[in-house]
Amino acid sequence: MKYYIIAGERSGDLHGSNLIRAIKAIQPNANIRCWGGDAMENAGAELVVHYREMAYMGFLEVIKHLGAIRKKINFCKEDILAFRPDAIILIDYAGFNMRIAKFAKSKNIPVHYYISPKVWAWNQKRAYKIKRNVDYMYVILPFEKEFYKRYDFEVDYVGNPLLDAIREFKPNSDFTFRNKEVIAVLPGSRQQEVDHMLNNLRSVAKEFPSEHFVIAGVKSLDKELYQSIEKQSNVSLIFDETYDLLFNAKAALVTSGTATLETALFNVPQVVVYKTGKISYAIAKKVVKVEFISLVNLILQKEAVRELIQENFTLNNLKLELQQILPKGDKRKQILSDYSVLKAMMGDNNTSQQTANLIISRTKN
Repeated sequence: MKYYIIAGERSGDLHGSNLIRAIKAIQPNANIRCWGGDAMENAGAELVVHYREMAYMGFLEVIKHLGAIRKKINFCKEDILAFRPDAIILIDYAGFNMRIAKFAKSKNIPVHYYISPKVWAWNQKRAYKIKRNVDYMYVILPFEKEFYKRYDFEVDYVGNPLLDAIREFKPNSDFTFRNKEVIAVLPGSRQQEVDHMLNNLRSVAKEFPSEHFVIAGVKSLDKELYQSIEKQSNVSLIFDETYDLLFNAKAALVTSGTATLETALFNVPQVVVYKTGKISYAIAKKVVKVEFISLVNLILQKEAVRELIQENFTLNNLKLELQQILPKGDKRKQILSDYSVLKAMMGDNNTSQQTANLIISRTKN
Protein backbone atom coordinates (compact mmCIF):
# COMPACT_ATOMS: atom_id res chain seq x y z
CA MET A 1 0.00 0.00 0.00
CA LYS A 2 1.10 3.55 -0.70
CA TYR A 3 0.53 6.37 1.80
CA TYR A 4 1.27 10.08 1.45
CA ILE A 5 1.60 11.80 4.84
CA ILE A 6 1.87 15.56 5.46
CA ALA A 7 2.96 17.18 8.72
CA GLY A 8 4.07 20.81 8.86
CA GLU A 9 5.73 21.22 12.24
CA ARG A 10 7.86 19.52 14.87
CA SER A 11 5.04 17.95 16.92
CA GLY A 12 3.43 16.61 13.74
CA ASP A 13 6.77 15.07 12.81
CA LEU A 14 6.86 13.25 16.16
CA HIS A 15 3.30 11.93 15.88
CA GLY A 16 3.75 11.12 12.21
CA SER A 17 6.83 9.04 12.98
CA ASN A 18 4.94 6.95 15.54
CA LEU A 19 2.09 6.47 13.09
CA ILE A 20 4.51 5.36 10.38
CA ARG A 21 6.03 2.76 12.72
CA ALA A 22 2.55 1.52 13.61
CA ILE A 23 1.59 1.19 9.93
CA LYS A 24 4.82 -0.65 9.13
CA ALA A 25 4.27 -3.00 12.06
CA ILE A 26 1.18 -4.22 10.19
CA GLN A 27 2.35 -3.60 6.62
CA PRO A 28 6.18 -3.86 6.58
CA ASN A 29 6.29 -3.18 2.85
CA ALA A 30 4.10 -0.07 2.98
CA ASN A 31 5.48 2.63 0.68
CA ILE A 32 5.27 5.94 2.54
CA ARG A 33 6.17 9.35 1.14
CA CYS A 34 5.99 12.36 3.45
CA TRP A 35 6.32 16.03 4.22
CA GLY A 36 7.63 16.22 7.77
CA GLY A 37 10.97 15.98 9.48
CA ASP A 38 13.84 13.82 10.64
CA ALA A 39 11.66 11.66 12.89
CA MET A 40 9.33 10.64 10.05
CA GLU A 41 12.26 9.96 7.77
CA ASN A 42 13.96 7.83 10.44
CA ALA A 43 10.71 5.89 10.89
CA GLY A 44 10.93 4.71 7.30
CA ALA A 45 9.22 7.32 5.11
CA GLU A 46 10.74 9.03 2.08
CA LEU A 47 11.02 12.72 3.03
CA VAL A 48 10.01 15.16 0.30
CA VAL A 49 10.04 18.52 2.14
CA HIS A 50 11.23 19.28 5.70
CA TYR A 51 8.80 21.11 7.97
CA ARG A 52 11.35 23.86 8.72
CA GLU A 53 10.75 25.09 5.16
CA MET A 54 7.09 25.71 6.04
CA ALA A 55 7.27 27.06 9.63
CA TYR A 56 5.38 30.35 9.26
CA MET A 57 3.84 31.65 12.49
CA GLY A 58 1.12 34.31 12.86
CA PHE A 59 -1.26 35.94 10.38
CA LEU A 60 1.25 38.52 9.08
CA GLU A 61 4.00 35.95 8.68
CA VAL A 62 1.71 33.78 6.55
CA ILE A 63 0.58 36.74 4.44
CA LYS A 64 4.20 37.77 3.79
CA HIS A 65 5.01 34.28 2.49
CA LEU A 66 1.83 33.56 0.50
CA GLY A 67 3.77 33.23 -2.75
CA ALA A 68 6.12 30.62 -1.33
CA ILE A 69 3.22 28.76 0.29
CA ARG A 70 1.32 28.61 -3.01
CA LYS A 71 4.39 27.17 -4.73
CA LYS A 72 4.68 24.49 -2.05
CA ILE A 73 0.99 23.61 -2.40
CA ASN A 74 1.25 23.30 -6.18
CA PHE A 75 4.38 21.18 -5.89
CA CYS A 76 2.63 18.96 -3.33
CA LYS A 77 -0.33 18.40 -5.64
CA GLU A 78 1.98 17.42 -8.52
CA ASP A 79 3.95 15.09 -6.27
CA ILE A 80 0.78 13.39 -5.04
CA LEU A 81 -0.41 12.76 -8.58
CA ALA A 82 2.98 11.35 -9.55
CA PHE A 83 3.10 9.08 -6.47
CA ARG A 84 -0.54 7.91 -6.81
CA PRO A 85 -1.12 6.99 -3.14
CA ASP A 86 -3.87 4.69 -1.91
CA ALA A 87 -4.57 7.19 0.86
CA ILE A 88 -3.59 10.68 2.01
CA ILE A 89 -2.90 11.12 5.73
CA LEU A 90 -2.91 14.73 6.94
CA ILE A 91 -1.58 15.72 10.36
CA ASP A 92 -2.92 19.02 11.78
CA TYR A 93 -1.34 22.01 9.90
CA ALA A 94 -4.73 23.25 8.70
CA GLY A 95 -3.81 26.15 6.40
CA PHE A 96 -1.85 23.85 4.10
CA ASN A 97 -3.53 20.52 4.67
CA MET A 98 -7.12 21.65 4.11
CA ARG A 99 -6.14 22.75 0.61
CA ILE A 100 -4.58 19.36 0.00
CA ALA A 101 -7.68 17.63 1.39
CA LYS A 102 -9.90 19.45 -1.11
CA PHE A 103 -7.54 18.56 -3.96
CA ALA A 104 -7.28 14.89 -2.96
CA LYS A 105 -11.06 14.61 -2.63
CA SER A 106 -11.44 15.98 -6.16
CA LYS A 107 -9.10 13.24 -7.38
CA ASN A 108 -10.96 10.50 -5.48
CA ILE A 109 -8.02 9.82 -3.17
CA PRO A 110 -9.27 8.83 0.32
CA VAL A 111 -8.45 11.53 2.89
CA HIS A 112 -7.59 10.58 6.48
CA TYR A 113 -7.03 13.46 8.90
CA TYR A 114 -5.04 12.62 12.03
CA ILE A 115 -5.10 15.36 14.70
CA SER A 116 -7.87 17.77 13.86
CA PRO A 117 -7.28 21.40 12.93
CA LYS A 118 -8.31 23.60 15.85
CA VAL A 119 -11.61 24.58 14.27
CA TRP A 120 -13.19 24.74 17.72
CA ALA A 121 -10.90 27.69 18.51
CA TRP A 122 -11.93 30.04 15.71
CA ASN A 123 -14.14 30.09 12.61
CA GLN A 124 -15.96 26.99 13.81
CA LYS A 125 -17.98 26.70 10.60
CA ARG A 126 -14.83 25.34 8.97
CA ALA A 127 -16.11 22.06 10.38
CA TYR A 128 -18.51 21.93 7.42
CA LYS A 129 -15.56 22.18 5.01
CA ILE A 130 -13.77 19.40 6.87
CA LYS A 131 -16.86 17.21 6.69
CA ARG A 132 -17.06 17.85 2.94
CA ASN A 133 -13.39 17.17 2.11
CA VAL A 134 -12.25 14.64 4.73
CA ASP A 135 -13.35 11.01 4.67
CA TYR A 136 -12.09 10.03 8.14
CA MET A 137 -11.11 12.20 11.07
CA TYR A 138 -9.10 10.92 14.05
CA VAL A 139 -9.26 13.35 16.98
CA ILE A 140 -6.92 13.40 19.97
CA LEU A 141 -8.68 15.70 22.45
CA PRO A 142 -11.70 14.38 24.38
CA PHE A 143 -13.95 17.36 23.66
CA GLU A 144 -13.41 17.25 19.88
CA LYS A 145 -15.69 14.27 19.26
CA GLU A 146 -18.62 16.13 20.81
CA PHE A 147 -17.71 19.29 18.88
CA TYR A 148 -17.95 17.50 15.52
CA LYS A 149 -21.25 15.91 16.48
CA ARG A 150 -22.76 19.39 16.34
CA TYR A 151 -21.93 19.37 12.63
CA ASP A 152 -23.26 15.85 12.07
CA PHE A 153 -19.78 14.48 11.42
CA GLU A 154 -18.91 11.24 13.21
CA VAL A 155 -15.20 11.15 14.07
CA ASP A 156 -12.96 8.70 15.95
CA TYR A 157 -11.43 9.66 19.29
CA VAL A 158 -8.21 7.65 19.32
CA GLY A 159 -6.63 9.00 22.50
CA ASN A 160 -3.59 11.25 22.37
CA PRO A 161 -0.29 10.34 20.66
CA LEU A 162 1.66 12.08 23.39
CA LEU A 163 0.62 9.24 25.67
CA ASP A 164 2.33 6.81 23.28
CA ALA A 165 5.50 8.89 23.08
CA ILE A 166 5.76 9.28 26.85
CA ARG A 167 4.94 5.61 27.47
CA GLU A 168 7.80 4.59 25.17
CA PHE A 169 10.23 7.15 26.62
CA LYS A 170 13.20 5.68 28.49
CA PRO A 171 15.12 8.13 30.69
CA ASN A 172 18.75 8.58 29.76
CA SER A 173 20.93 7.64 32.73
CA ASP A 174 23.69 9.88 31.30
CA PHE A 175 21.47 12.96 31.05
CA THR A 176 23.49 15.93 32.36
CA PHE A 177 20.85 17.02 34.86
CA ARG A 178 19.64 13.61 36.00
CA ASN A 179 18.60 13.63 39.67
CA LYS A 180 19.14 17.40 39.87
CA GLU A 181 16.34 19.82 40.74
CA VAL A 182 16.00 22.11 37.73
CA ILE A 183 13.41 24.40 36.23
CA ALA A 184 12.63 23.52 32.61
CA VAL A 185 12.24 26.33 30.08
CA LEU A 186 10.43 25.36 26.88
CA PRO A 187 10.47 28.49 24.67
CA GLY A 188 8.98 26.90 21.56
CA SER A 189 10.19 25.34 18.33
CA ARG A 190 9.79 28.29 15.95
CA GLN A 191 12.16 31.21 15.59
CA GLN A 192 9.48 33.83 16.25
CA GLU A 193 8.42 32.08 19.46
CA VAL A 194 11.97 31.85 20.79
CA ASP A 195 12.65 35.50 19.88
CA HIS A 196 9.64 36.68 21.86
CA MET A 197 10.23 34.44 24.86
CA LEU A 198 13.90 34.56 25.78
CA ASN A 199 14.14 38.17 27.00
CA ASN A 200 11.73 37.60 29.89
CA LEU A 201 13.04 34.11 30.54
CA ARG A 202 16.57 35.54 30.75
CA SER A 203 15.44 38.14 33.28
CA VAL A 204 13.51 35.76 35.51
CA ALA A 205 16.57 33.53 35.90
CA LYS A 206 18.36 36.47 37.52
CA GLU A 207 15.53 36.72 40.07
CA PHE A 208 16.10 33.11 41.19
CA PRO A 209 19.90 32.86 41.53
CA SER A 210 19.72 29.70 43.66
CA GLU A 211 17.67 27.85 41.01
CA HIS A 212 19.08 26.28 37.85
CA PHE A 213 17.15 26.88 34.62
CA VAL A 214 17.58 24.55 31.65
CA ILE A 215 16.37 25.66 28.22
CA ALA A 216 15.07 23.05 25.79
CA GLY A 217 16.54 24.14 22.48
CA VAL A 218 15.75 22.57 19.13
CA LYS A 219 18.44 21.76 16.57
CA SER A 220 16.30 22.87 13.63
CA LEU A 221 16.74 26.49 14.80
CA ASP A 222 19.94 28.54 14.56
CA LYS A 223 21.97 28.10 17.76
CA GLU A 224 22.72 31.85 17.76
CA LEU A 225 19.16 32.42 18.96
CA TYR A 226 20.16 30.98 22.33
CA GLN A 227 23.68 32.37 22.73
CA SER A 228 22.96 35.32 25.02
CA ILE A 229 21.08 33.17 27.53
CA GLU A 230 23.99 30.74 27.91
CA LYS A 231 26.18 33.44 29.48
CA GLN A 232 24.25 33.33 32.77
CA SER A 233 25.74 31.09 35.44
CA ASN A 234 22.41 29.51 36.49
CA VAL A 235 21.17 28.86 32.94
CA SER A 236 22.04 25.91 30.71
CA LEU A 237 21.03 24.97 27.19
CA ILE A 238 20.35 21.49 25.84
CA PHE A 239 19.09 20.34 22.45
CA ASP A 240 16.42 17.77 21.63
CA GLU A 241 16.35 16.25 25.13
CA THR A 242 13.03 17.72 26.21
CA TYR A 243 11.58 14.54 27.69
CA ASP A 244 14.69 13.90 29.78
CA LEU A 245 14.49 17.49 30.96
CA LEU A 246 10.82 17.19 31.94
CA PHE A 247 11.47 13.86 33.63
CA ASN A 248 13.94 15.63 35.95
CA ALA A 249 12.26 19.06 36.28
CA LYS A 250 10.46 20.29 39.40
CA ALA A 251 8.72 23.16 37.56
CA ALA A 252 8.51 24.56 34.04
CA LEU A 253 7.99 27.74 32.04
CA VAL A 254 6.33 26.72 28.79
CA THR A 255 5.37 28.46 25.57
CA SER A 256 1.77 27.64 24.70
CA GLY A 257 1.45 24.66 22.38
CA THR A 258 1.77 20.89 22.52
CA ALA A 259 4.51 21.27 25.13
CA THR A 260 1.96 22.36 27.75
CA LEU A 261 0.26 18.97 27.55
CA GLU A 262 3.58 17.10 27.51
CA THR A 263 4.61 18.97 30.65
CA ALA A 264 1.37 18.02 32.39
CA LEU A 265 1.72 14.36 31.44
CA PHE A 266 5.18 14.40 33.04
CA ASN A 267 3.53 15.81 36.17
CA VAL A 268 5.55 19.03 36.16
CA PRO A 269 3.76 22.16 37.48
CA GLN A 270 4.02 24.91 34.88
CA VAL A 271 3.39 28.50 33.93
CA VAL A 272 2.22 28.91 30.33
CA VAL A 273 3.42 31.95 28.38
CA TYR A 274 2.76 33.33 24.93
CA LYS A 275 3.59 36.48 23.01
CA THR A 276 3.37 37.34 19.35
CA GLY A 277 3.40 40.49 17.19
CA LYS A 278 0.89 43.20 18.12
CA ILE A 279 -1.03 43.04 14.85
CA SER A 280 -1.16 39.24 14.81
CA TYR A 281 -2.37 39.24 18.40
CA ALA A 282 -5.05 41.88 17.68
CA ILE A 283 -6.37 39.78 14.81
CA ALA A 284 -6.29 36.59 16.87
CA LYS A 285 -8.14 38.24 19.74
CA LYS A 286 -11.01 39.10 17.42
CA VAL A 287 -11.41 35.64 15.92
CA VAL A 288 -10.43 33.16 18.65
CA LYS A 289 -13.48 31.72 20.39
CA VAL A 290 -11.95 29.79 23.31
CA GLU A 291 -11.33 30.98 26.84
CA PHE A 292 -7.88 29.41 27.20
CA ILE A 293 -4.84 28.85 24.99
CA SER A 294 -3.09 25.95 26.73
CA LEU A 295 -4.23 22.40 25.98
CA VAL A 296 -4.23 21.59 29.70
CA ASN A 297 -6.82 24.27 30.46
CA LEU A 298 -8.84 23.59 27.32
CA ILE A 299 -9.27 19.93 28.21
CA LEU A 300 -10.07 20.63 31.86
CA GLN A 301 -12.21 23.68 30.98
CA LYS A 302 -10.64 25.69 33.80
CA GLU A 303 -7.43 27.61 34.43
CA ALA A 304 -5.54 24.78 36.09
CA VAL A 305 -2.23 26.35 35.03
CA ARG A 306 -1.68 30.10 34.81
CA GLU A 307 -1.52 31.62 31.35
CA LEU A 308 0.54 34.79 30.85
CA ILE A 309 -0.43 36.09 27.43
CA GLN A 310 0.88 39.12 25.54
CA GLU A 311 0.90 42.19 27.87
CA ASN A 312 0.49 39.91 30.92
CA PHE A 313 3.73 38.16 30.06
CA THR A 314 5.90 40.40 32.20
CA LEU A 315 8.88 39.75 34.45
CA ASN A 316 6.90 40.53 37.62
CA ASN A 317 4.04 38.19 36.69
CA LEU A 318 6.43 35.44 35.68
CA LYS A 319 8.37 35.77 38.94
CA LEU A 320 5.18 35.65 41.04
CA GLU A 321 3.71 32.65 39.23
CA LEU A 322 6.95 30.69 39.29
CA GLN A 323 7.16 31.12 43.05
CA GLN A 324 3.66 29.64 43.34
CA ILE A 325 4.55 26.37 41.57
CA LEU A 326 7.90 25.61 43.19
CA PRO A 327 7.91 22.90 45.91
CA LYS A 328 6.83 25.34 48.65
CA GLY A 329 4.38 27.22 46.42
CA ASP A 330 0.65 27.52 47.16
CA LYS A 331 -0.55 26.39 43.70
CA ARG A 332 1.58 23.30 43.28
CA LYS A 333 -0.66 20.76 45.04
CA GLN A 334 -3.80 21.85 43.17
CA ILE A 335 -2.03 21.71 39.79
CA LEU A 336 -0.86 18.14 40.45
CA SER A 337 -4.41 17.17 41.46
CA ASP A 338 -5.78 18.70 38.24
CA TYR A 339 -3.19 16.75 36.23
CA SER A 340 -4.62 13.51 37.66
CA VAL A 341 -8.09 14.47 36.40
CA LEU A 342 -6.62 15.38 33.01
CA LYS A 343 -4.97 11.99 32.59
CA ALA A 344 -8.19 10.17 33.49
CA MET A 345 -10.10 12.19 30.87
CA MET A 346 -7.60 11.35 28.14
CA GLY A 347 -7.68 7.59 28.70
CA ASP A 348 -4.85 5.18 27.97
CA ASN A 349 -5.22 4.22 24.32
CA ASN A 350 -2.34 3.04 22.16
CA THR A 351 -3.14 5.95 19.89
CA SER A 352 -0.70 5.43 17.04
CA GLN A 353 -1.55 1.74 16.68
CA GLN A 354 -5.28 2.31 16.92
CA THR A 355 -5.12 5.02 14.26
CA ALA A 356 -2.97 2.83 12.01
CA ASN A 357 -5.45 -0.05 12.37
CA LEU A 358 -8.35 2.19 11.36
CA ILE A 359 -6.52 3.70 8.40
CA ILE A 360 -5.41 0.30 7.08
CA SER A 361 -8.86 -1.24 7.53
CA ARG A 362 -10.39 1.64 5.58
CA THR A 363 -7.86 1.60 2.73
CA LYS A 364 -8.67 -0.58 -0.25
CA ASN A 365 -6.15 -3.19 -1.34
